[in-house]
Amino acid sequence: MSDSFAGMFEEAVRVLRRNDMGGWTRAAPELYPHQWSWDSAFIAIGLARLGARRAASELTTLLDGQWTTGKIPHIVFNPKAPPGSYLLGPEHWASASLSRSASGTPRPTSALCQPPVHAIAALRIFEVARGTADEDEARSFLSGGYANLLAWHRYLATARDPEGSGLVTIYHPWESGTDNSPRWDEALANVKVGELSPYARPDLGFVDEPSERPTAEEYDRYLWLVDLLKRSRYDEGRIYRSHPFLVKDVLFSAILVAANEALVEISRIVGARERDVEMIGRWIERGRRGLDACYDGDLGLCLDRDLRSDEPLRVRTIAGFAPLISGCTDTLREKLLLLLYSGTFAGDDRLRWPLPPSTSPREARFHPRAYWRGPVWPVISWLLWRSLKLAGEEGRAADLRRSSLEQLAAGGFAEYFEPFTGEPLGSDDQSWTAAVALDWLAPEP
Repeated sequence: MSDSFAGMFEEAVRVLRRNDMGGWTRAAPELYPHQWSWDSAFIAIGLARLGARRAASELTTLLDGQWTTGKIPHIVFNPKAPPGSYLLGPEHWASASLSRSASGTPRPTSALCQPPVHAIAALRIFEVARGTADEDEARSFLSGGYANLLAWHRYLATARDPEGSGLVTIYHPWESGTDNSPRWDEALANVKVGELSPYARPDLGFVDEPSERPTAEEYDRYLWLVDLLKRSRYDEGRIYRSHPFLVKDVLFSAILVAANEALVEISRIVGARERDVEMIGRWIERGRRGLDACYDGDLGLCLDRDLRSDEPLRVRTIAGFAPLISGCTDTLREKLLLLLYSGTFAGDDRLRWPLPPSTSPREARFHPRAYWRGPVWPVISWLLWRSLKLAGEEGRAADLRRSSLEQLAAGGFAEYFEPFTGEPLGSDDQSWTAAVALDWLAPEP
């Protein structure tokens, strides 16, 4: 480990310890007091460096909130969080009373979902533990959690892709994990907002400037979409027939392909049925075909598709590099890497570090301080780093890792960073940022 990063590992551990809620980790101390789905997956990846048992409990507590459909909800609520500390608490979602599928969960949950990093995290726990005293613990965790992960992926491959396209449909921008990305502007513009009850924005009390968070107009649409989902009683068929926001999300879909590859490995470790392995293999092939069909030669990126307008959403964001995460042909990978390192993204000479901003600085809707409209997110850098390593791009992966750690050494474990100045933005002591730092800093298993 370089001297310039000395002490970072211990400080990242302290962040995770401060956010530890006893078996699970809140996403951040104040702004995010609950357990978020894909946050917990990244957190488990970091915790694997500290021991298999605690890393496994991060995922098993999340899986306690899994619905009978297989869906892992995007929030499992913290019963000890102060009332009103988060905009939409469990009473607003009313998941258990509106949907029989959620009625058996021991902790209240939301009704949306988020990208499925969980199998990637589960496999990472085993990879780190292999050959150590924790190996049996990690293997036991995989055996116990395999059925849950399979049910989760089956839900995404069926209920969220009834067309069999290989692409996951999202019902709300929050499901993408890239909440206010310009990816969704056009689809959201077509959503006509009805009457909403007055609401407060607790999130604005935890940032220096309102510009760092989604706008009031965006929040109106977010809350209206949640109201419509509640009116459907979270029934997938009714949502597909009438919901105004239905989008095939390429980043979500690519993460699912990568997670399915991890699930194949897990299925072999636990001795699952061969027909499971074959089914997961078909999901992988279908996902890659679907992503190939979303590639836009003019922009050089993979584009989301609005199912209501049946049109691609033409905007240059980091999601357009989805095939790098899912795996793609050498030809497509070279095209994507050329663009990624060009002045359109990580090659912009104004950047503090050569790290890809969430939206291209050349995009009209780019904003360097606004949530997913420009800032650099360490967790996305981690996903790209992992993908580059798997593709044999060791040099590029090493450079991305070093630049990411330099960013964290300068700015701490912030939620996201201003791409030109490197200023830390959003919430401080963000758990998933500390977690990916741990994985970067520890030796490869």
